[in-house]
This record gives sequence, structure tokens and C-alpha cells, in this order.
Amino acid sequence: MSDIFREIDEELRRDNLLKLWSRYGRYIIAVAVFALVVAGGIVAWRDHQLSERLAQSARYAGALTLARDGKEADAVKVFAAIGREGGGYAILASFQEAALLAKSGDRDAAVAAYDRIAAASGLDPNLRGLAVLLSVMQRMPEADPHDTIDRLAPLTASGNPWRPSAIELTALARLKLQDKSGALDLFKRLADDPTTPQSLRSRAAEMSAALAS
Repeated sequence: MSDIFREIDEELRRDNLLKLWSRYGRYIIAVAVFALVVAGGIVAWRDHQLSERLAQSARYAGALTLARDGKEADAVKVFAAIGREGGGYAILASFQEAALLAKSGDRDAAVAAYDRIAAASGLDPNLRGLAVLLSVMQRMPEADPHDTIDRLAPLTASGNPWRPSAIELTALARLKLQDKSGALDLFKRLADDPTTPQSLRSRAAEMSAALAS
């Protein structure tokens, strides 16, 4: 008798499964197909991103080779294109573009390139600070010293990695304003700060001695 009941139970379950399949089978198939399509799309997108990164890496390396070979104008064009399109090498390429422009003597274009980097959204604060610092350095000969001091002020805060260089440039801007005592104070601060890089401390000590004499 138990075998009969078991067979009946299995038949009922089979019938229920058939009924469920006839009612929901197409939805199950649709979900399975959708899952496969999504999984395939994710894999394809990852492959595409990897391909893009490899291609961009090759172009970046090619631009570096152009610069080393003295073809700096061509290198600038490639770096600028990489910077515009975004991606992992965009910021590095933009810094390279700006540096080559500065090296060529086109300070206005270099300043514009550094300012574009500094204005980029989501940029690491340290890289933003570096872009501001380099922009100020290129602009200093003609810039209003007050503007220079204002732009550098955030970089002179304690803990900022660009603080020593920002203070040195601020001191030079003070000298341009004929503020000898203000410049002397800043140079002394650098010379006495053990966290200041040695080469900068030496320059600051020389400037302090010259201004104090």
C-alpha cells in the first residue's frame, strides 16, 4: 500500500510541476535569458574597459617617446587628447601636456592646462594642490603678488604636502610687494622647520641671511 501512495504522491507532484511550468515557464526562461544577457554584457564591458586602458597606456607611452625624441609639439597633441577623453591616464597626460607647454615657453597655455587640472571634479586634493602650485609658478613673473598670495594660502596650511614650496613662493611674492619683514619671517620659518626639504631649507637660510643683513 505504501508504494501505491508514494506513486500517487509523485504523480500529484509531477502534475503540479507541469501546471506550474505551463503557467510560468516562459517567465522563467525570460529571466534566465535576461541573466545570461546581463552577465555577458558585464564581461563584454570589462573586456572593453581593459582594451581601452591598454590602448590608452600604449598611446601615453608613445607620447613620452615623442617627447624624448624632441617631437614635443606632437607629444603635446597626444597628451591633450588623452587628457580630454578621460580614463586612468588622463590626469598624468594633462600634467605632461602642461609641463611640455611650460618647457616650450608658452606659459599662458601651460597655466591654462594646470588650471584645467585644478578645476577637474573628483580630483585627489594633493594633485589639485600640485596643479595650483605649478600654475602659480608659471604665472608669478607677471601676476599680481596679492593674487599669488591668495591662491597659495590654502596650500600653506599645516599638513599640506605642498606647504614648504607654497610658503617659499609666498615669501617671494612678499618681496615683490616690498614687504621685506614679511618675507624674512617666512624664510626663517622654512629654515627652522625640520620637515622642510633640505634643499629648500638651505635656500631659505640664504635668503634669511641676505634679508637680515
